[in-house]
Amino acid sequence: TTHYLFIVVVAVNSTLLTINAGDYIFYTDWMWTSFVVFSVSQSTMLAVGAIYYMLFTGVPGTATYYATIMTIYTWVAKGAWFALGYPYDFIVVPVWIPSAMLLDLTYWATRRNKHAAIIIGGTLVGLSFPLFNMVNLLLIRDPLEIAFKYPRPTLPAYMTPIEPQVGKFYNSPVALGSGASAVLTVPIAALGAKLNTWTYRW
Repeated sequence: TTHYLFIVVVAVNSTLLTINAGDYIFYTDWMWTSFVVFSVSQSTMLAVGAIYYMLFTGVPGTATYYATIMTIYTWVAKGAWFALGYPYDFIVVPVWIPSAMLLDLTYWATRRNKHAAIIIGGTLVGLSFPLFNMVNLLLIRDPLEIAFKYPRPTLPAYMTPIEPQVGKFYNSPVALGSGASAVLTVPIAALGAKLNTWTYRW
């Protein structure tokens, strides 16, 4: 049970990290103006998350499954924005699956060699991901037209003032509570595992 629970936790948290990496994913004009940052952050998060997830299970094909989970998450978000009245091209879903398939193929072709998966597979992800997404962006409407007609409800991270954000963060009970719980989770879990070991030995 613990084994499968850990797999679920890794998949969900890695997905959320990848979707929000760099904050350049969803909005069309952000992706166009920050394509390099988007490519670096997304290909890195995909390679790290998928390789970790794949090596943990030891099964070729897991990276593609991991990328499929992220794609579903993003399409749900795209549908939510579309339901709010924004155009179809307002949100762009990154193309993760083909690069993840190359990663799985590398892992399978090298007979589950984890070093080859990291070096060769990671390189293939970094090279292929920007190409797939550039083609994806070429198929959508003019991002500037969308940006002017449908202004975003929030500013991108690089345009947000730092000082007010710091104040809001430290004055937010939700932020403090989530941060404290995240920090305390690790030692509490370790203590519980230790107590479980002592009880078993006793």
